[in-house]
Amino acid sequence: MMISTRGRYALRVLVDMAEHQSAGYVPLKEVAERQEISEKYLESIVKALVKEGMLTGLRGKGGGYRLSKAPDQFVVGDILRLMEGTLAPVACLDKDSPPCKRMAGCRTLPLWQGLDRVIAEYLDKFTLEDLMARDNVEYDYII
Repeated sequence: MMISTRGRYALRVLVDMAEHQSAGYVPLKEVAERQEISEKYLESIVKALVKEGMLTGLRGKGGGYRLSKAPDQFVVGDILRLMEGTLAPVACLDKDSPPCKRMAGCRTLPLWQGLDRVIAEYLDKFTLEDLMARDNVEYDYII
């Protein structure tokens, strides 16, 4: 599984908006400048976030976008599933894929199911509020 720029940028946009929510509606142009992302590309990302009800928009002077709920109510896994479509490590675990005819006797299926579960559990334990915390020790790993 590789997260696309669309998924990564969606997280960056939402964290940026969460950090600037006290300003009310945040113009997309400002987010694009701070995040160094094309405003045109962000428009397509924001459109999906609005459609899903994660952001609300206001047109005109003083307009822009804002979070539809508190940052601690946004689960990272939900955001990435929206933007990516699936986080499944193999096609046979994607709920939109046709059933694999080898699934019943597949020796590797339990491995992929476990990985899928680990990915979901990991991403679902983080919220936008967690990502806003600069000193988050959850990201510190020693290998």
